[in-house]
Amino acid sequence: MKIKLIAKRQYPALKSLYKEFEISDDAKICIAVGGDGTFIEAARSFDGPILPIRGEESGSTGYYSDIGLSKIDTIINKLKRNEYTIEELSKKIEIRYKDKTYFAVNEALLRNIVKEVFFKVYQVEKDKKKLLYPYLISGDGVLITGNVGSTAYNRNAHGPIILSEKVVCLNFLFTESLLSNPLVLNADSEICVEVVKGRGSLMQDGISIADMSAGESFYVKQSKEAVQIIRLNGMKEGFSDKLARMINSKLITGVTQK
Repeated sequence: MKIKLIAKRQYPALKSLYKEFEISDDAKICIAVGGDGTFIEAARSFDGPILPIRGEESGSTGYYSDIGLSKIDTIINKLKRNEYTIEELSKKIEIRYKDKTYFAVNEALLRNIVKEVFFKVYQVEKDKKKLLYPYLISGDGVLITGNVGSTAYNRNAHGPIILSEKVVCLNFLFTESLLSNPLVLNADSEICVEVVKGRGSLMQDGISIADMSAGESFYVKQSKEAVQIIRLNGMKEGFSDKLARMINSKLITGVTQK
């Protein structure tokens, strides 16, 4: 059985994977070992299903990992016996800027450069732009995400954790506007963000696309490209279990609730 392996570092336990599988770039499945950053890296570079495995670091969250590297023997046995299913976790975020298209896993982001950036947000319907907010928005910027990216930058920016893949979310960053609540739209919505004043950096998953000036726009919508995840039979974590790990990873002192 061939697998593609993407790991945060060379963990000792990876020796078992090298022993039991053929490691190859043309494999049909990918194993991503580390945290959520490693999973996102895999989703950006691999088109097939991915099995995310938490690394051995203390406090590693690995929100999308149902299992840790300490269970490597269980992981290997279930893969070899085909005891797993493949699920569509989410669609990628499609970003259109000028004549190029980019695909993000977590989010599209407009971030201010030096000072605040002023922008307008539109919803595109039948190739026509309609204002979503009837005023100019100013602040640090805006990020647009789906359910996968909702637990990353969006969560740190006090945005909602999204459990449905049928929506997209706009989260405004330190804006000075009268209304700056996150906005949730149907997944088939297309958003246009126009820079009106100042300069902003357009990014995908933390990677720079371009610096934008007044008069420039970019478009965002949910793409047709999917992020697929491998679920080992009997190993799927519940949402509360994942939240508990996220909270515990942030605790400085050990407090256990029963």
